[in-house]
Amino acid sequence: MAGRRALHFVFKVGDRNTTAKFYRDILGMKVLRHEEFEEGCKASCNGPYDGRWSKTMVGYGPEDNHFVVELTYNYGLSTYKLGNDFLGLTIKSKTAIENAKKHNWPITEEETGCFMTQAPGGYKFYLLNEDQPITDPVQKVTLASSDLQKSVDYWSTLCGMKLFNNDGKMATLGYSDNQCKLELQDVSAKVDHATAFGRMAFSCPRAQLPEIEGKMKSENQTILTPLVSLDTPGKATVEVVIVADPDGHEICFVGDKAFRELSQVDPKADQLLSEAMAADKSDEWFAKHNKQKASA
Repeated sequence: MAGRRALHFVFKVGDRNTTAKFYRDILGMKVLRHEEFEEGCKASCNGPYDGRWSKTMVGYGPEDNHFVVELTYNYGLSTYKLGNDFLGLTIKSKTAIENAKKHNWPITEEETGCFMTQAPGGYKFYLLNEDQPITDPVQKVTLASSDLQKSVDYWSTLCGMKLFNNDGKMATLGYSDNQCKLELQDVSAKVDHATAFGRMAFSCPRAQLPEIEGKMKSENQTILTPLVSLDTPGKATVEVVIVADPDGHEICFVGDKAFRELSQVDPKADQLLSEAMAADKSDEWFAKHNKQKASA
């Protein structure tokens, strides 16, 4: 569909320090933005939590032309339970493979030229042993499907994605040839999102947001958050509609123009993240009082 593009995938993280090391030192991504919030997001960007949290965007380049990762950290929560919903994010980067080996980060060769590693929290990443392209190295996000054809129909018909291939067990969709793709894998079982569930975000012309909401309503599909405005202090206000596919995968559509303004790379982002981690004494407090952080 014209004017739409894949933006990012959202991960909940409990160990922000080790997570930052993984994305910075292993994958070789840059910190693009870091924002701190005193209360939960109206669109549940940080999950169903209403306390203090932070959002960190990391990637190989500007969000205008790279698929990136959003890391949400809820203060006071240490772990999240994994389901079978997120199956992996694939990156073309022999450099990341070399980094993992250099830093003794666990990594295994799943098949010739394809290595699997895990981010803190257990999220799987597949690294292809190829030169990192000048364009976006992030190739695809793989999600589970309990009924592949039903999922394909939803993403292609209601979300307007192009179907690149479907062999009955795996299907690949996307908005253009040169964007990060969505891969759906038939798991022949109920998709369990547990508490670590993520969210995939896409942009579209602002005028399409009410159209997307209207189409989902007319087809009796799940709308998690009707059209709403989200504020980020000192930055652009964006409008979003958040829906869920037949397996409950969360999908965020955001107005493109405002999002491009919001998502400009902050040259101080890396410093802001480092300062926030240094100021976060919650681990020390819990250890001092012989207590453990809560698990979601």
